[in-house]
Amino acid sequence: MIEVKNLCKAFGERHILDGMSVKIQEGDLFSVIGPSGTGKSTFIKCLIRLLDPDSGEILVDGEDIASTKDEFRLARIRRKFGYLFQEGALFDSMNVFENVSFGLKYLTDIPKSEYPRIVREKLALVGLKDVEKLKPSELSGGMKKRVALARSIAVEPKYILYDEPTTGLDPVMTGMVRDMITDMRDKLGVTSVVVTHDLKLALNISSRVAMMYGGRFVECSAPEDFKKSANPEVQEFMRISGIK
Repeated sequence: MIEVKNLCKAFGERHILDGMSVKIQEGDLFSVIGPSGTGKSTFIKCLIRLLDPDSGEILVDGEDIASTKDEFRLARIRRKFGYLFQEGALFDSMNVFENVSFGLKYLTDIPKSEYPRIVREKLALVGLKDVEKLKPSELSGGMKKRVALARSIAVEPKYILYDEPTTGLDPVMTGMVRDMITDMRDKLGVTSVVVTHDLKLALNISSRVAMMYGGRFVECSAPEDFKKSANPEVQEFMRISGIK
């Protein structure tokens, strides 16, 4: 379980996270939605300390990582997470095999002789095969997303974080990413946190949807309850998203 308590983060005079609190239960497919610029990506980056919070607690399976200076402890907890960056963030100079096995080399003690089997398994989970020798420049946009996800699950994380996974994608690609996210939940049993501005996607895939506004979550509920929320910010966001 991930529990966030009174999390705060500011950049200069701009307070992005302002006393945010939430519990993300094991097995959740938890979506964070809201207009651009509300701090959704800041929140997800704070969860694994890619950004340092100013104050508050981030409990991952009971361990607070919000302010720890112990790099060994922080690295150990980070190994529980897979992170799918908005643009995939594949290493252009490496082929698919090297990209997917990157975390195995630096985050695990798994012998190199096991890398080919693991890479094949993870690529198969995301619907790819026989692409290990290709470079990112030889992949389509959808294939890049899948390779990036295979890399994130190669170390068998307990949690997967998705940062705006459908931004800039056409409807076909958006559907592919949607299926990819739910497949990972169903096949691996992981807890997923999806940051997105796509309310239709969030309502379609999530066990819970949380809306950010004013540096906090103003609504956090199951999709059907979310759509019935009387919160004015939720109602307005649903209106501009074309949700009735």
